[in-house]
Amino acid sequence: MLTSAAKQRFAGRLVMLGFGCIGQGVLPLLLRHIDLRPEQLLIISADHWGLPLAREHGITLVHYELTRDNYRQVLEPRLAAGDFLLNLSVNVSSLALIELCRERGALYLDTCIEPWAGGYDAPSLSLSQRSNYALREAVLALRGRRGKQPTAVLTHGANPGLISHLLKQALLELATDRGLGAAPPTSREDWARLAQRLGVCSIHIAERDSQYGPEPKAAGEFVNTWSVPGFLSEACQPAELGWGSHERYLPADAARHAFGCQAALYLSRPGAATRVRSWTPLAGAQLGFLVTHGESISIADYFTLGDPLAPEYRPTVLYAYHPCDAAVLSLHELAGRNWRPQRRQRLLEEDIVDGVDALGVLLMGHPRGAYWYGSRLSIQQARTLCPENNATSLQVTSAVMAGVIWAMRHPRRGIVEPDEMPHTAILQLCRPYLGEVGGVYSDWTPLEHRSDLFPEDLDLDDPWQFKNFRAQ
Repeated sequence: MLTSAAKQRFAGRLVMLGFGCIGQGVLPLLLRHIDLRPEQLLIISADHWGLPLAREHGITLVHYELTRDNYRQVLEPRLAAGDFLLNLSVNVSSLALIELCRERGALYLDTCIEPWAGGYDAPSLSLSQRSNYALREAVLALRGRRGKQPTAVLTHGANPGLISHLLKQALLELATDRGLGAAPPTSREDWARLAQRLGVCSIHIAERDSQYGPEPKAAGEFVNTWSVPGFLSEACQPAELGWGSHERYLPADAARHAFGCQAALYLSRPGAATRVRSWTPLAGAQLGFLVTHGESISIADYFTLGDPLAPEYRPTVLYAYHPCDAAVLSLHELAGRNWRPQRRQRLLEEDIVDGVDALGVLLMGHPRGAYWYGSRLSIQQARTLCPENNATSLQVTSAVMAGVIWAMRHPRRGIVEPDEMPHTAILQLCRPYLGEVGGVYSDWTPLEHRSDLFPEDLDLDDPWQFKNFRAQ
């Protein structure tokens, strides 16, 4: 077990909202790296699932299901200036919580920008209004109010979150390998110029989870290695991706938003019904689900040069996710049920037999073809490093821990996205928990073995067009 020579000091109260697999996995990391007494911590959860772990550490867990009507009544007496609200919940509005933290002078961090219950699938909302793009724009609109505010870190789990820091490191590694090594960029424009100079036109957050348990998925059951409610929410949202300046073919089912940064578009179909060709060093070529994620939008926005409507440079950015095999079967069944969630939900934890989660960025379009850089973490490594986690959750919880510490060290930064944080400092905190971290080159393209066997509407001159990646 890892130990920290010098723990981060914190004098306030840390209120953890939600205590599912991520909350239970991050608690030992917070206690390991932050100087916290049990009485400084409070857990508010919609269920009693993690009560034994909370009691083991002498931490109070109270049972409340937060709603629009009661969240202020529950949280206001429990948050004061200098406190920290760590939001690991679902179906609780991130926007409402950030506004409350501003009023109370409290710090904030979440792993996903959440709406109130029903916000992902309300028939009264358009697809654009139900998107992660819209949720992000609503929160970023708070930036213009009343000057510097307490730090509120948005979407800082594994992805979104950690992946933005891995991307910056990958760009530096690629620059060094190409003999373009120089001082690391210090501004948003400098990072975008570096990516443009390297020739990166497409970026996949390419993930493959090979963990499995002894019991196969049963009919009417959704199985996953991390939050089932969280995965169901994002799987049923419209597919979204950052839209690059090199793209020549707008998909027939794509639409742009009538507001905001214009860095992304959405498809008129769920992410779990949209598959893309991608590559990881764990499995090689694979089909991933184009699940909407905040990093696909924020990275594309961060790396935009010029007019947002007609940029000089912007990479296409998307999440190509191949979850564990049991989750893939669960998604197929979910689609067959017309997106009505299965009644039973099962989280793979202590019963995982073997497997690895490979999470990284796949940079494409540069002279060396494709370059994957990321974390390959096995279940055995995860259990050794922090037994309350599996390989998937530890990649998330280590980034949560790092983001919390960064916010404590920089308490007056206002609303901050992962792309705007110093990647070196975050990776230094996370690296001990990420297993093997490094890069792999590949000559793979989405055109591999396709043009000869199956006549398709492909762009054979530019393999990195989105139409070549799309499988359905």
